[in-house]
Amino acid sequence: MNLLLDPNVAYLLLLAGILLGLFALVTPGTGVLEIGAFGCLGLAGYAVSQLEFNWWALVLLVLSVILFLVAIRQPKWEVYLALSILGLVVGSAYLFRSGTWKPAVNLFVAGTASILYAGFLWIAIRKTLQAMRASPTMDLNTLIGQVGTSKTHVHREGSVQVEGELWSARSKDPIAEGKPVKVVARDGFILEVESAS
Repeated sequence: MNLLLDPNVAYLLLLAGILLGLFALVTPGTGVLEIGAFGCLGLAGYAVSQLEFNWWALVLLVLSVILFLVAIRQPKWEVYLALSILGLVVGSAYLFRSGTWKPAVNLFVAGTASILYAGFLWIAIRKTLQAMRASPTMDLNTLIGQVGTSKTHVHREGSVQVEGELWSARSKDPIAEGKPVKVVARDGFILEVESAS
């Protein structure tokens, strides 16, 4: 555990935990990011509890996470994201107290990690937020006229595969499983099909 009490190691664990946590917020799913963030932040928290730290830097870190949450939900999110990244970089670098005004973390480690961290966050989170806010690019009406395959018996309801996707479908006449079908109309996400054979 002595390795964890090195401010450089604690700093890197803190950055890794925050990074994983931020990605978990914008891309929820498997739980792997959340578990990784929890583990890194737990180890960094142990180091913070054992080392002397600056309260103002801890408050700055909390504020930067709040700014990040605001950035996710606001239309002018770039300003909030930039302020959040700046707060994370400064707060994490100065979190551990040294005898002077300099951070306890090695300046080379802090500088390199901060530049990489800020650049990566700016690019990756920006792209993720842009993708989240983008309108869908697929026009479902382009499915009309396409030929696919029935995956179940189709009549009042059933499933067909068209353009590599599985769709709910219905037809006027019964269609057996595995038969070619042609999309003739669309009602929301339900395709109306007819036999293509």
